Parts: sequence; C-alpha cells; structure tokens
Amino acid sequence: MSLLEKEFLEKIDKHKGVIFKISKMYMDNPDDQNDLYQEIIYQAWKSYSEFQKKSEFSTWLYRTALNTAIVFLRSEKKRSFIQHQSIENLNIHQESYNDTDDRNMKMMYEAIHQLSPIDKALIFFFLEDFPGREIAKQLGITEVNARVKLNRAKAKLKEIIEKRTV
Repeated sequence: MSLLEKEFLEKIDKHKGVIFKISKMYMDNPDDQNDLYQEIIYQAWKSYSEFQKKSEFSTWLYRTALNTAIVFLRSEKKRSFIQHQSIENLNIHQESYNDTDDRNMKMMYEAIHQLSPIDKALIFFFLEDFPGREIAKQLGITEVNARVKLNRAKAKLKEIIEKRTV
C-alpha cells in the first residue's frame, strides 16, 4: 500500500460518519445507501490526487460526497428503482437510539427523502452545525442566499413532518 493510499484511507476512516449520513439522506433503502457510500469513497479516491489542501479535507469530502450523491440520485437506473420502493422498506439500524428516538429519526429521514437534492444538502449542513458562511462556500452561493434557501428547506421539512403526524 502506498503512502498516498494509507493517508487517504486514514482520512476516510476519520470522516466515514459524514459519508454515512449523506448516503442515508439521499437514498431510502439500505442497499442503495451502501452503493452510494461505496460510490462516494470511489469518487473521492479518483479525485484525491487533485485535492490541493487549500481547504480542510472534511470540506473537500463534503463537496465531493454531495456532488456524488446528487449525480447518483439522478442516474436513470436509480431513479426508476426509487420510484418503485415504498417508504416501509426503509430499515436503518440505529444502535444508539431508543425506540422513540429511532421512530423520530426514521420519520426525519423519510421526510428528508422527499426534499430536492439541494434542500437535502442544506439540511445536511444544518444538521452538521455548519455556519451560513460555510454553507454558502460549499454550495457556491452568497451567504444571504444560503440562509434564505436553508430557511425554505427547513420550512419544507417541517411541513412534510407535520403532514405525516396529523
């Protein structure tokens, strides 16, 4: 194993939670989540030699993972598969949550799956406690625009959840 491969794998291991969360937000069944997880790692490895270290590895990985997730979601094969899956097929195991927390997390992810890819990215950054300036930088938009879009995405998410609990 080369030094570059070792360095990459150590960084990926340190940030695997980010990849898992993005996979879970963008795909609604465990097999697709695993496929996306692997695809993100593959795409990150393919472009790792271009990583110029002008930003933190985590920042670069967020952008790479989100772009990969959006492309993966848009692929015709995945789109037709997702349309035929029911929300009941979601079976994500959360070891660290009790039953109530597990139901709440499941409901949140089900609601997130109904958002657009950009809104999913905004919610992801919000859940990761990114400040508005960093969200804007990640998405290539102004900070004001990022905050407006984030507020709209949160409102959509809230509306989806409220409809499901009525």
